[in-house]
Amino acid sequence: MGKRLDREPGIRMSWERNKKRVLASQDYCGICGQLVDKSLRFPDPMSATVDHIIPVAKGGHPTNLNNLQLAHLYCNRVKSDKLMMRERESVTVADNQNLPWSIDWRTYRSEESSRKRGGR
Repeated sequence: MGKRLDREPGIRMSWERNKKRVLASQDYCGICGQLVDKSLRFPDPMSATVDHIIPVAKGGHPTNLNNLQLAHLYCNRVKSDKLMMRERESVTVADNQNLPWSIDWRTYRSEESSRKRGGR
């Protein structure tokens, strides 16, 4: 894997400039969709932070405004370096706890158990 862009010299100034733009122009958490109270300060879990939509660790650009969004500190920490999936109007974190079920295993009955009970 190549060198991460956020390790390049000069990136910090661009990050700080675009961070200020995001904080000034956005009001809602890009992860949960709720209003962010910008008067709250770190380490309050509901304080404002800037999230990388595509994490830098997954190839996202560290300073591109199209890859930055406002987020609650808590939401950003929960998201970590995961990618997001947008479903209808809600947003969910794509992790193994939100994967779709292939079958409802609570009601599943194998063909063998059906035959033993006299079915089919």
